[in-house]
Amino acid sequence: MPASLRTRTTALALGVVVSVAAALLALAAPAQAGPLRVLTEELPPFNMTDGGEVTGMSTEVVRAVLAEAGLSARIEVMPWARAYDLALHQDNVLIYSIARTPERETRFNWVGIIAPTRWSLYSRASRGLQVDSLEAARAYQIGTVNEDAGEQYLKQKGFSLGHGLQSSIRYELGYQKLMQGHVDLWIANDLNADYIARRLGDDPEKTLRVSVPLTDISQGEGLEMAFSLGTPAETVERARAALATVRANGIYDAIARKWNAHAQ
Repeated sequence: MPASLRTRTTALALGVVVSVAAALLALAAPAQAGPLRVLTEELPPFNMTDGGEVTGMSTEVVRAVLAEAGLSARIEVMPWARAYDLALHQDNVLIYSIARTPERETRFNWVGIIAPTRWSLYSRASRGLQVDSLEAARAYQIGTVNEDAGEQYLKQKGFSLGHGLQSSIRYELGYQKLMQGHVDLWIANDLNADYIARRLGDDPEKTLRVSVPLTDISQGEGLEMAFSLGTPAETVERARAALATVRANGIYDAIARKWNAHAQ
């Protein structure tokens, strides 16, 4: 075989080997993560827009966690139903101030609790409505937020939209409906309920009454941050470790004290 032909044959063989190796490496390598999206809703005092800036207790904790984990992303505020749907169906999405319910357990990669919360069915204090159980609440109209944990919980208990549940896109609308008599009960968490009442110039101790505490809405004792299932495991683990650090070094407690004071 002429030397020139041997050279061309060797080069061709090497090219094939390199191409095959590259293809195998591509198959073995994990998919590259796209840009991280961070989604939430208007849920004061946990997350809210103030003067064009996203703020709130949960927001400050999430920002501290992302900084500790070396992750960066712009926080997007949108109606809860849309944020929830994107987190269910898109890769590399972080959603926060989300209740960890049995229905949601396998749908997300959970990071941990970022804010305490307790859920209840509230009535208007001045009305003196006597409702002391979820079963008794079936006779009344209840204000909810579209696809949030409270609405999902009530649906699982047999309540339905248009036949007991009046859904809104913002918690503030539920409070206003309750005060105006358009609904009999309102499902909300305690800090959110207190904050909304005070922001509207009311004293929640005088306008709101806890009719039915709902201790079984979520599996944890607070709102959490969670990633979509299509998020790389490394990103999830970095966030979990960062949250543990933020809790251990006192940053979380400082943020909680600040926002609990604001809610008073």
